[in-house]
Amino acid sequence: MPKASSTPRSSAYLSALTQEIHKKLQRALASPSQRPNLLQELFADIALEVDDRARDVILRKEEDLISPADDYVDGPLCFYDVLADYYIRVLESGKSILDLIVQLWSQSFASHIFALLFHKWLFEVELDSSEVLLRYSSALVQGATNLFWIDIQTNSRRFQSLFRYLLEEVVLEPARLNKIPVQAQRDLYLLLSRFILFYNSVDKLESFLKQIPVFPNAFLVGGPADFFVIELADQLQKLKVEPVLLHYFSQMKFLQGMELRMTTSTRLKSCLYSFTSPGGPMYPTRAVRHAAWDVLDFLFPVGRYPRHLISLFFRLLYPWYWPSSCWNFVTSCIKAILYSLFGLIICSWEKLISHKRS
Repeated sequence: MPKASSTPRSSAYLSALTQEIHKKLQRALASPSQRPNLLQELFADIALEVDDRARDVILRKEEDLISPADDYVDGPLCFYDVLADYYIRVLESGKSILDLIVQLWSQSFASHIFALLFHKWLFEVELDSSEVLLRYSSALVQGATNLFWIDIQTNSRRFQSLFRYLLEEVVLEPARLNKIPVQAQRDLYLLLSRFILFYNSVDKLESFLKQIPVFPNAFLVGGPADFFVIELADQLQKLKVEPVLLHYFSQMKFLQGMELRMTTSTRLKSCLYSFTSPGGPMYPTRAVRHAAWDVLDFLFPVGRYPRHLISLFFRLLYPWYWPSSCWNFVTSCIKAILYSLFGLIICSWEKLISHKRS
């Protein structure tokens, strides 16, 4: 996402926003009883999409020339996007905000706010204290994790720009990645592994796997691809939103050909297989079951038919599923027949028209 221009008017606007954030943080610090609500309100404010009037100010090239926001912004522009850029252009502007966030460190939404406002600042400034750097890095990972889960639960991508910055500008840029401690690098890698399919970044997967830091238990777990797939399998088992699950399954076909250890491959296979049966513990919908079967058969074609036979056998052990299965089978057959007849009618009609014209 392009950076907002730094004209006097836009700088004044962002400075005013900073003052409002500072006031709300001070109110939260002074009022323990209202602290959770105030921080939640502040988080919601900075996560909001910038309205048209504010865009005209922020994206203005010159004081007497306003360019349409669409020419500069690819996708929704949120307040945290422009503020994060502002705090690395004018370092002093965010210092008082950061000091107040540190005092509210243990409160809910403090890490969310820090991750949104200072995710770029952390990789652009030089911090002398390794302890402070570790604290900030941990807060960034924790806050980003919570933010990405908000997107998961709402099936939205409001924080996609944050994800892409961490992936493309940090993990894929060793100069920035090496600014944070090794443990934070590992945590960041594991975090991005869980959400890279959700944010449609599979095209960066090969480069991503090449940048993985060394893990202490790599000898037991395997290589970068194994760590990635293990995190992905764990993530799938936590997902409860049907459209999100279907999106993950649609993206997983990019894993074909990935070299994995036998234990990792079995883990992924078991995870996918758990979504293919109705009932507990997953209770997947019919659409999820079919999508899981599709990706399972695509990634692991060997043993495809025995798997289906075994699944059919276990389905027969639960008679209460028979009516719905029979109904779905009948409706699928009727739909297939109707589509075939409709296709034949269209083909015959086209042939008749072409014959008349000739």
